[in-house]
Amino acid sequence: MTERIPCIREGCTNTILPATAAKTGGYCMPCKQEMEREERRRYIEANRRDVNLYEGVHDPVEILKIMHTPHERDPLIRYVPYERSQEQVYLSLSAEQQEEMRDYAMELIRTDDIDTGKDILLYLVCYHDISLAAQIPELLEQEIYYPAILYKSASAEVRDQLLQQVNIDDENRNYLLLILVYIGDDVVVQQFWQWKQSAPVWADQLYVAPEKYTTEAGWELTNDGQRRPLFITPSYSLYKSKEDDDAKAASSGTPIRMLTTSTDNCPWCGTALTTLVALDPGHPALQNVSWQAKQLQIRTCISCSCYGVVYMETNSAGEPFWSPHNVKPMGIDEIDPEDLNEPAPEAGDSFYIATEPRQAFHGSEWAMEPSLSQIGGHPGWVQDAAYPVCPCCSTTMKAVGQVDWAQIEKYGEGMYYMFLCESCQMTAVTYQQS
Repeated sequence: MTERIPCIREGCTNTILPATAAKTGGYCMPCKQEMEREERRRYIEANRRDVNLYEGVHDPVEILKIMHTPHERDPLIRYVPYERSQEQVYLSLSAEQQEEMRDYAMELIRTDDIDTGKDILLYLVCYHDISLAAQIPELLEQEIYYPAILYKSASAEVRDQLLQQVNIDDENRNYLLLILVYIGDDVVVQQFWQWKQSAPVWADQLYVAPEKYTTEAGWELTNDGQRRPLFITPSYSLYKSKEDDDAKAASSGTPIRMLTTSTDNCPWCGTALTTLVALDPGHPALQNVSWQAKQLQIRTCISCSCYGVVYMETNSAGEPFWSPHNVKPMGIDEIDPEDLNEPAPEAGDSFYIATEPRQAFHGSEWAMEPSLSQIGGHPGWVQDAAYPVCPCCSTTMKAVGQVDWAQIEKYGEGMYYMFLCESCQMTAVTYQQS
């Protein structure tokens, strides 16, 4: 039997065969591989160079084209990020530049880079509410049915075509229904009302009734067949200032009180309740909201609202309190206390609400990763739309805003959605994550 010899690396206790030692210079394979990795790391650090693809480029359209172009990963190249975010560049586009980007997106789709083309169209629709009426027939011809929001500006002719197709296209019916609810004009509303009164023959192939699809586009049918919006407008971004840009943050927004810890504790888990947002009802974001208290305070348990709806009522002094209508979610008693969230970190004066409103669908696509926290606007559902029902009057509650937890904590994730019932002066909070 061949005698094994020790690895010559100091501190290593491994032994190796003489044949291995001859190949590695006396080192065991783990040490040899680690040494090679370290040598490679030092080489990369010594030879890595910065590449600025944006140097000398000032046209926002060209800047966005660079941003949307994938670059082959090279460990010896460190790409310098552009000084502004992709979202900021999109928002700077003039009407003419928006059309340039729209045409560029369609070129990508025609050359089979469909995903990038759709992403660009999605940004244009969400950030600028640009019309794609002229492009929609081509998208349909290529059977591009998703994301459905791209079709919100479809013509009456396309709408009628889709209303016929949805009756015969079993494979794409789910997408077609979503497209129709985003079109959401009087004809569509009437058709969904008819389906609610008399279910179509294909309704049993769906997971939910046809009229339930409307909530995905932020509206529902009333008891008399009218369209009722499920989110408030206008929409204002909520953003957190960085340590080095307080002045810049203040120049485009005003401080807003967020993430304040209440003296009251959650009756279910004992965690201190958190006021996600406190806003003056006179703020332009709430111009279409009837709220009697001096402040609209959205309070919740940040732990328990991850498992179910948490309702708060408002007392005569305008303060929120735990609603007796709350129903403890099943299984919450079995949650390990170590898995419960810590009280939310105090935000102090670090959060601002934008001075100027933005498009209602700006934060509606959570995967786009724009500035998602907002007051007003269509929710950015991580999963399916889930508007809670007011336990007092059985009315679907309206979305009043959302808080992206990634903006709150370094490794935070998920979205807290905030709702209200004006007639009952009640709020609710739910949560979703990927």
